[in-house]
Amino acid sequence: MASEEQCSAPPRWRSISLTHVEYPAGDLTGQVLACMSLLPIAVLVGFVTLIVFKRELHTISFFGGLIMNEGLNWMLKHIVQEPRPCGGHSSVTTEYGMPSSHSQFIWFFVVYFFLFLYLRMHQTNNARCVELLWRHILSIVLLAVAMSVSYSRVYLLYHTWSQVIYGGVAGIVMGVVWFFITQEVLTPLFPKIAAWPISEFFLVRDTSLIPNILWFEYTVTRSEARNRQRKLGTKLQ
Repeated sequence: MASEEQCSAPPRWRSISLTHVEYPAGDLTGQVLACMSLLPIAVLVGFVTLIVFKRELHTISFFGGLIMNEGLNWMLKHIVQEPRPCGGHSSVTTEYGMPSSHSQFIWFFVVYFFLFLYLRMHQTNNARCVELLWRHILSIVLLAVAMSVSYSRVYLLYHTWSQVIYGGVAGIVMGVVWFFITQEVLTPLFPKIAAWPISEFFLVRDTSLIPNILWFEYTVTRSEARNRQRKLGTKLQ
């Protein structure tokens, strides 16, 4: 819970334009953490972009899990109905703070990504030392991001430590559960779903059997470009 001093004399808050995430005026650390707390929005925008341009079923499933995670958070908030700390903010999306939606969101995303990197990719890819190194580095970066987002919510007085911790636990549990549902239940259905007429119309595809989609797309594109260049050269002769 916030201290009585914080409630009786709240700091002056400034908001980041368009987002209304507030931080104490003149506090550089608070401004940086306010920007960090916007990362869930960046993640959502990234998912929408990937879905529009890639139209891959596993990405769609991952995004669906994030949406359900947010729905669970809304439900828990209105069941527990624990108020936020007294921080003097001019506007918040809801008066309830238990559990933290930012914390639950980012830990769902990070834990699911961990499992994807170390379980799904490991099953179908002969990982080399360089590949393992970048996975470890990416995991450390994601862990630091999740901790920063969670800490930002406490520092900026949007949540208490308990609200952030319970949000993180809920996100971790949801991430693990949804990953195994996707792997064991949904992935075997992806080939059938990709064959639906509506999926073919919207160019929805299943790449679950391709271990490294970036490398696959790179090699296929390079091979096709060389073939087309060869054909073009033959025509010009």
